[in-house]
Amino acid sequence: MKKFGGSVLFLDRSSINTDEIIPAKYLNENSRDALKPYLLEDLRLAGFDPKRDIAGKGVIVSRANFGCGSSREHAPWALEANGINMVIAESFARIFRQNMFNCGMIALELPPETLDGIFRDFSGCPAALAAGAENGALVFSGGGKTKTLSFSLGEFEAALVREGGWLQYAAGHY
Repeated sequence: MKKFGGSVLFLDRSSINTDEIIPAKYLNENSRDALKPYLLEDLRLAGFDPKRDIAGKGVIVSRANFGCGSSREHAPWALEANGINMVIAESFARIFRQNMFNCGMIALELPPETLDGIFRDFSGCPAALAAGAENGALVFSGGGKTKTLSFSLGEFEAALVREGGWLQYAAGHY
């Protein structure tokens, strides 16, 4: 199973779409690694610079409707190529969310008031997240603060994460 967690990239905006995650002009690339340098290059967000802010991150925390727009596997692939295998938001576009789980990644929905507290407590400082997919624990830390939350995945989602994605799941079950 993949390890989840790491340094957190805070993107304090709703409706970050798949064209902002990976611009359509790169969809002709034939490997996930080829997408790596283009992740979030079209995202316009005050204070955010993809060349500076993505390296070393393992988790994105954002707002509602993350991954809206076109349905493409390339968006989760570009995240994964950059070492990001968990996105936490209030909500996700349905197809993007499923593509995350199909890749063995986690798209975790938290209530807006919980996200407000996470942004308030951790977005202004280097923050890390320890995430236990097996035990459903999230431990945010940074700026001298720690916050522990619990989460759960559906049975099928948990199986996809545990086995590394849809292809591995299908190979073992069909």
